Amino acid sequence: MATAVPDFADLIARLNAAVQQSPDPAGITQRVKRELETVLHDGALKLPDRFHHAGADRYARRLLHRDPAGRYTAVVMTWGVGQGTPLHDHAGIWCVEGVVEGRMTVRQFDLIDETAEACRFIERDAVSATVGTAGCLIPPFEYHTLTNASTAGPSITLHVYGGEMDHCHIFAPRPDGSYARETRALGYTD
Repeated sequence: MATAVPDFADLIARLNAAVQQSPDPAGITQRVKRELETVLHDGALKLPDRFHHAGADRYARRLLHRDPAGRYTAVVMTWGVGQGTPLHDHAGIWCVEGVVEGRMTVRQFDLIDETAEACRFIERDAVSATVGTAGCLIPPFEYHTLTNASTAGPSITLHVYGGEMDHCHIFAPRPDGSYARETRALGYTD
């Protein structure tokens, strides 16, 4: 028996139910994670063609759905071979990230020291994420990098944020091993 392809109405209904189930971020993200893993299992979510193209010089970030009540947004990111993010946070917004196509490497970091001039991190672990896997970020544990681990072509991820993520902080490496914090505005590719 063939697996049914979830449509967007099904995905949105699942996300709506997930954010209504619990008032706390930990409960919400665990429920969203379970729902994403169910929908993404075995590549069952099929996205329109416009979501399959990475940018020439950086990953593409496209809005899939914005909850009218402002509880969450669903964003699709398409990563060309070798494309990734700098070390960054989610500006205090919870997130669940799942792999739709390809493979991703997610490196998680802990902030161990912070001054007005610099931040210091240690790498906690690295995860190789494949189709159907999802992970949660709940502030203050939100520092990470994402990189397309596929050498064969683009990877596609689905990110569900606890609101509209219109900016984040990136952390630029400095010669002394510390990082400089910069605010980066975020928009959509198209």
